Amino acid sequence: MEPQTFRVTRADLVRYAGASGDFNPIHWSDRVATSVGLPGVIAHGMFTMALVGRAVTHWAGAPDAVAEFSVRFSRPVPVPDTDEGTEVVVTATVKETTDDGLTRLALTATCQGEKVLSLAQAVIRKR
Repeated sequence: MEPQTFRVTRADLVRYAGASGDFNPIHWSDRVATSVGLPGVIAHGMFTMALVGRAVTHWAGAPDAVAEFSVRFSRPVPVPDTDEGTEVVVTATVKETTDDGLTRLALTATCQGEKVLSLAQAVIRKR
């Protein structure tokens, strides 16, 4: 499966905050983020999970072909205040294929070479 790369900018975080209602200042204020021990503004965990979900639906061929999807957040995704932002790279490894057409994927999401999720997995239906 071809890796999927997603660019994340501060503008994306603002749009996600508006859509989700999560206006926690760690997602838009460097001052607040660093005051609580973060490296700076970080992406919403659920936004990161949504990017991984986009990759899974791409590999599955359709959203309704995703039977299971789960992740555990293990590291924040820092988003610098630049036009380029940062990148999240999502990869998948086939762990098992069953006789009933299900494929279990082990998922990896990285930002700046660091894994940002653990225990990430999905089950997709063959189409």
